[in-house]
Amino acid sequence: MTTALTRGVIFIHSAPRVLTPHVEWALGAVLGVGVQMKWTDQPAIKGMLRAEYSWVGAPGTGAQLTSSIRGWEHLRYEVTEEASLGVDGSRWSHTPALGIFHAHIDAAGNMVIPEDRIRAALEDTEDLRSLRERLDLALGQAWDDELEIFRHAGAGAPVRYLHRVS
Repeated sequence: MTTALTRGVIFIHSAPRVLTPHVEWALGAVLGVGVQMKWTDQPAIKGMLRAEYSWVGAPGTGAQLTSSIRGWEHLRYEVTEEASLGVDGSRWSHTPALGIFHAHIDAAGNMVIPEDRIRAALEDTEDLRSLRERLDLALGQAWDDELEIFRHAGAGAPVRYLHRVS
């Protein structure tokens, strides 16, 4: 029997140099292979490094990768997992201040907000401003706002631009 595979990318937006081998070890433990990332300076914060790593694994690997490095001080990252047969894609964003945000992603790359979450936002809303706040929370706007500056690499560094979902 063939196991379905999916793929994704890990974007480490900022990590202290001392943490980089631990990040590689944690990711490798999940993937079952040695992980060596090309670390470059993160111009947004002096002394921090950034890297990205493309991975292939079974559906659910993105969640395991995210969990393996969550909660580490000064570590900002995003993990993506593409949709696969019968499984939605996902994106996880993490900042030290906000923790982890998770969103399902459809085959076109759009964030999918569950119906119950939208209904709850509508029920708990008394005015347009509070509805906006609840929908911004559902869309992970605070994570996008905090990570945006880190998404852009310095001149000459490898870069993959992530675009804010609107």
